[in-house]
Amino acid sequence: MTIDEPVDVRAAGGVVWRPGARGVEVCLVHRPRYGDWSLPKGKLESGEHPLRAAVREVAEETDVRAVPQVRLPTIRYRSQGRPKAVDYWSMRAVAEGGFQPDTEVDEVRWLPVDEAVRLISYPHDAEVLAGFAALPPVTATMVLVRHGQAGKRGIWSGPDSGRPLDAIGWAQAHALGELVALVRPVRLLSASARRCVQTLDPAAALLDLPIEVVGDLDEPKPGQQPEECVLAAAARLVELAGAGEPVAVCSQGKVIPGALERLTGRADDFATPKGGGWLLAFTGDRLLAADRL
Repeated sequence: MTIDEPVDVRAAGGVVWRPGARGVEVCLVHRPRYGDWSLPKGKLESGEHPLRAAVREVAEETDVRAVPQVRLPTIRYRSQGRPKAVDYWSMRAVAEGGFQPDTEVDEVRWLPVDEAVRLISYPHDAEVLAGFAALPPVTATMVLVRHGQAGKRGIWSGPDSGRPLDAIGWAQAHALGELVALVRPVRLLSASARRCVQTLDPAAALLDLPIEVVGDLDEPKPGQQPEECVLAAAARLVELAGAGEPVAVCSQGKVIPGALERLTGRADDFATPKGGGWLLAFTGDRLLAADRL
């Protein structure tokens, strides 16, 4: 199928990895219905975000809890005559349960990447493995989001920093909370505006974490140079990445694009809608990937 052809079937999955005696091992599943070896994946449920579906399907098929890190190539093909697209992420395994064979998946194998490429049944899955193998080691994962919708500035009578989320903004915050929880952050950091803190409230409730208010993530104040705020935010993100632990950060629309341009070294389209965000992966202090949520 062509890239611009409408998709009838959406699915998501992951290249799940763990350290092994012979280096990095990835997880393949055997499906008795098809007699094949493939990457764990499955169809999206109604209204489900692809990233959430990927983590869920990996857990259901392998009994592995995994943290998404970097988006991998999307695979497009025809399944039973219908155009299908599968989104993949690299995922670090953080917990394994007791896998029980069933009619969908009857065997799970952990293999070095080169052995997995030889065993896997489909060339398009081998392409995804090749994309994974080309990645440098990911040392830190971060979710960076923009606050949800907060009404119109012109009709809010108080200070702008106190403007709260509206009904749509709260719905966006709850949707973001589920995505934030997927990376299992150990810290939640927010710009000082009320709407930013509120955007992380659902994630804080899910994860039982406090929200740390950080002025380095704020938009420019009157008389302040925008570049000053961009540099401060970018420096804060690099500092957080250097700790090597997953975190979630909420900032503002006049900060996020410039900070990502600074970290990537390229003038790309980093405009971020309200309630939108990015999955960031770092290798050391270098931003390896910025993938839209």
